[in-house]
Amino acid sequence: MAKHSRNASAKGPSQRQLRVGESVRHALAELLARGEIHDDVIQSHVITVTEVRMSPDLKIATAYIMPLGGTDMPSVLSALERNRKYIRAEVAHAVDLKYAPDVRFREDETFEEAMRIERLLHSPKVRQDLEK
Repeated sequence: MAKHSRNASAKGPSQRQLRVGESVRHALAELLARGEIHDDVIQSHVITVTEVRMSPDLKIATAYIMPLGGTDMPSVLSALERNRKYIRAEVAHAVDLKYAPDVRFREDETFEEAMRIERLLHSPKVRQDLEK
């Protein structure tokens, strides 16, 4: 009898992906908090790592970041990209994996999405429907 194929995208991330992603997030947050990255843009911002998503093979880590206040995002992203090799090496030392994950940085848009939904819920048209 043939084994059933696993469709990872339909099931979501595995427990290992979640655990490794959280370890990488902690390593990144600690690296940014200690100020070990010698870049003026990174050192002049307080950067929050909100989430890290790992690929199924654990070789790619996508880090969602947000500078405090949400300002100057393009320059922060480009500064992190410039220092990507150093960050990857430091994460590799902090997290015990067979392969050092390639870290990719993306803007975290969940706060903006939450604010958009909040504004939508408080709009007069939606409020009218909710009060019925």
